[in-house]
Amino acid sequence: MSEVRAITDESLAQAAAIVRDGGVIVIPTDTVYGVACDPRNAEAIRRIYQAKHRPQFKALQVLLASVGDIDALGLELPAPLNRLAAAFMPGAFSPIAVARPDCTLATVRKSPTGTMTQGIRIPNSTASLRILRATGPLAASSANRSGNESAQTVEEAMAALGDGVDLYLDGGATPGHVASTVVEADPHARDGITILREGVIAQNVIRKALHLNGGGLGA
Repeated sequence: MSEVRAITDESLAQAAAIVRDGGVIVIPTDTVYGVACDPRNAEAIRRIYQAKHRPQFKALQVLLASVGDIDALGLELPAPLNRLAAAFMPGAFSPIAVARPDCTLATVRKSPTGTMTQGIRIPNSTASLRILRATGPLAASSANRSGNESAQTVEEAMAALGDGVDLYLDGGATPGHVASTVVEADPHARDGITILREGVIAQNVIRKALHLNGGGLGA
């Protein structure tokens, strides 16, 4: 039977143990509730797909507590995503990072060009960051059945995923049902980026940021 708990030191220790042992948890973010697990554990990742009825071709994001975690995971942000990250991280901005050969994440995917990639995000939420500092980076997807509306409360997440999750962490209602904006570097596209999913941050806001201060956000 799944358990629902408020976010406390004790429940965070429990969540960290569940993740370490290959379990699945639900957490609040600054956008919607997410279902999450150890990003290096292929069996735990399979459980997320199973609980959500999510098609295998749809990749999972990795949630991080800080920008420093990007390099530690064997990931790099190509230009101009590295400049956009300075403007929009933490927040509802999900850039597609490139995986180095030393990356051990089980969530990476091969792009059409043959590059190994990984979507990442740092939530702009005190509760989320507190959880991520306890658990370490988490593979995550919205806590809903695939194709349905994203969960804004732990009750909505429970109604969607039920006992497919080991622990639900209740952080109250999130700001809305809209997810993050996913952006990929593309040297052949307008402004050098492709918006894969327009979410909380509008496409025009992302593109405008690239042209601030006389043509860029800095090196």
